[in-house]
Amino acid sequence: MSFDYVQRHADAVVSDLLGGFPALMLTGSRGCGKTTTAARNSASVIRLDDRAQASAFSTYPDDFLKTAVRPVLIDEWQEVPESLASVKRAVDQNHAPGQFLITGSVRSRFVSGSWPGTGRIVPVRMWGFTQAESVGNPGCNLDWLWAPETIKPGTLHAAPTILDYAEMALAGGFPQAIHLSPAHRATWYEGYVDQLIHHDVIQLADVRATAALGRLLTATAINTAGTPSVASLAQAIGADQRTVTNHLDALEEMHVIQRMQPWFRNQMVRLVKSRKYYVTDAGLAASLIHADISILKSNGKVLGQLIDTFVTAQIRPLADLAQPRIGMFYVRSQDGRHEVDIVLEAPGRGIVGIEVKSASSVNPHDARHLTWLQGQVQDEFVAGYVFHSGTSIFPLGSNQWAVPIAALWQGVGL
Repeated sequence: MSFDYVQRHADAVVSDLLGGFPALMLTGSRGCGKTTTAARNSASVIRLDDRAQASAFSTYPDDFLKTAVRPVLIDEWQEVPESLASVKRAVDQNHAPGQFLITGSVRSRFVSGSWPGTGRIVPVRMWGFTQAESVGNPGCNLDWLWAPETIKPGTLHAAPTILDYAEMALAGGFPQAIHLSPAHRATWYEGYVDQLIHHDVIQLADVRATAALGRLLTATAINTAGTPSVASLAQAIGADQRTVTNHLDALEEMHVIQRMQPWFRNQMVRLVKSRKYYVTDAGLAASLIHADISILKSNGKVLGQLIDTFVTAQIRPLADLAQPRIGMFYVRSQDGRHEVDIVLEAPGRGIVGIEVKSASSVNPHDARHLTWLQGQVQDEFVAGYVFHSGTSIFPLGSNQWAVPIAALWQGVGL
């Protein structure tokens, strides 16, 4: 069965960067579409997960690269680690742009010795499908969030319902799983986690207790969009904190989880400094905790967590690929009275605060944490948004708006 290629957010960025740099490395979780996208932008491919090609390449890597038609894709580079050193030598001899695309694991924190790609290979992160990509709008961006004065009250008639959003979250963003039936998708995710735990992560780090690693991934899914401590995760899975920290590093290196950093300024001293945890794909998170549509209908807490995880997954690729990159944080006061789900910081442009609500109707009270943040850092605060599951766009206060979640991929009708 063949499928038409779906344009990705990364396509335009890869094309642009290939015009200015000799080598790019596409990173991301297994199955997010790195190789497919890289191949679309390449004239030839060296597949190092193919034993015959890997054997031939590893014998004379420099000669192999000299004869490859540019730009050449080196797929699964970690199968022949010498491939990066060969790219380094080629780039040192010829700085012309558009020569190499590389896919595979980053492993920068786990390989011994120096990282040969420093200063020579530009990283480009990819994530699973977003709704914008799925509906054919890969060129969308986050710029409108910094222009609250251009937004007008109205209705986003094409906005989904909360059950639609729940189904989107359950489907996740992996190209091979997103269109499967719920039963087949569950089977696919089981195989994905098994491959991840028993093969992929072990390639990155010294992981002997794979059962503990699996329990840790599930514990992170239970706490997705939350702020569990390392100590609480360690207690939950029956492991020591050092092991948990090492395993979390490996899972984050695989782009399966994200530990979101807190945002703060010196004048805001009474803030929580712990990190916020996400499973980066909402469908994977749902699979790990065995959540289906019936559970989301009956359990508001789980629904809220997965909707938060889903919305964050729509924003993350756009923030990562923005030039310059948009920082993604959260903020919470020490007394727990105030928390802003997402704080986006664009260099030189200030910050945008985002609250995520699964409810279809919101009011100014739902923006109280945004108002608090605005009062703390008035000079840097540009706008605040409460994303909800309804259809209405309306103001909640000074530079604060209620907007449907679908505005992230459908726009706000401007």
